[in-house]
Amino acid sequence: MSIIPFDREKEMQVTGYTAQYLSYYGTTLPPMRKLNKPITSRENVLRVYRHEEPMWVPSCIEDMNLLQPLCMPDAQARNYGGIDWFGIEWEYEPKSNAAMVKPGTRRMQDILTWKEELTFPDLSAIDWQGYYDENYAGKLDPDKATEFVIVNGCMERLADLSSFEDALSWLLIEPEAVGELFEKFTDFHIELARIAHEIFHADIITFHDDLGTQRSPFISRDVFEEVLFPHYRRMNDAIHAMGMYTNFHSCGNVDLLLDGYVEAGFDSWEGQDNANDKAAQMQRLGDKLIHHTNFFLTEVVSDEELDRMLRENIETIGCKGTYISFFMPQVPDLDFMMKAYDRFYELGREYYTKKYNG
Repeated sequence: MSIIPFDREKEMQVTGYTAQYLSYYGTTLPPMRKLNKPITSRENVLRVYRHEEPMWVPSCIEDMNLLQPLCMPDAQARNYGGIDWFGIEWEYEPKSNAAMVKPGTRRMQDILTWKEELTFPDLSAIDWQGYYDENYAGKLDPDKATEFVIVNGCMERLADLSSFEDALSWLLIEPEAVGELFEKFTDFHIELARIAHEIFHADIITFHDDLGTQRSPFISRDVFEEVLFPHYRRMNDAIHAMGMYTNFHSCGNVDLLLDGYVEAGFDSWEGQDNANDKAAQMQRLGDKLIHHTNFFLTEVVSDEELDRMLRENIETIGCKGTYISFFMPQVPDLDFMMKAYDRFYELGREYYTKKYNG
């Protein structure tokens, strides 16, 4: 596959603006510029997922529609506090701009009685189409890839329902009962992914399950293989059969589990940057596992320093063409922000033009 050489004068022309819409994690994305790119942003993102040659490093903010519909109680509770799909109460903390399970909350007493204690949501009771029509129809850019976020994976949900200590203990002493519950969770996740595909036209499902501390995974590879792997594999197989890809949001230092993520069928991994050596992991697994990686600029710098930082990021994490960046200049200077977005695109185009065209 050839790469169209970068034409700065042509490609940096602004051809229009996207609409404002409610994005994920409680954010609202403002109108974004549309540049005169040689292929659509969606096609470029899908090239990454197909392990083909991308023309630039995709930026989540500029190249993707990012959705987490608030008609899902999980989204409402996780972003703002409240009661989630399984009756767990979440409490919003302004300082962290996030919600956590309210202290003292316990929804499930024992893993052996989960069938009696838990009621699973009826997904058909939600007017998904009505929500889409009211909030997204005509607002989402068809030229962008669409990513739909599902929070609270199997392990996270188990801990939220009980306690972290009990959840980890049950993995070891009651793996059969945990497996039965995870089987039911997986049915739920597959049906939710089907709705994301059919109603929200998703290309990618981002699925949350944090499995590590700052230093290491909190489960062994053996426990991962025995208790979690079969359910991840079944979910990913179903998502792939629908024509979508799966992005695994899994925080903590999970380096020892990454090969298992690949084997379980996850297409990409959204990991915690300050707990992992992303450059080394890209070298080791970049041919098999796409990296969704945060890249934040937190201060205004000179043009020379900006280019140096951008090139280092693109050439290190983007070296195998399997990098999707959550690039975000977090500064109050709008001119600098726009310059940074432009240079990230330009330098990515230059790098991949040279890399794939010789």
